[in-house]
Amino acid sequence: MKPAGKMPVFLERANYRQRRLGDAARCLPMLGAVLWLIPLLWQADGTEPRSNAGTLTYIFVVWVLLIGLAAILAQVLRDDDAKPDDAQR
Repeated sequence: MKPAGKMPVFLERANYRQRRLGDAARCLPMLGAVLWLIPLLWQADGTEPRSNAGTLTYIFVVWVLLIGLAAILAQVLRDDDAKPDDAQR
């Protein structure tokens, strides 16, 4: 049985979504660091040295994707902040 004076814990959908998007924005640099460290795990086949062109292309593509994700998250978070809450009216 629930005590009569206790209200259930509930977050509005917009607040919950905004908090999760903020969490995603905070985790983005860690994701980028992990993705940039992946080429260190690649090994050359045989005795021939590995070409750096593929590694540099991978790092550049990851960099561009991180910029794109950060821009999208920033835009969505900015739009959520600009919307007035129904509860404040």
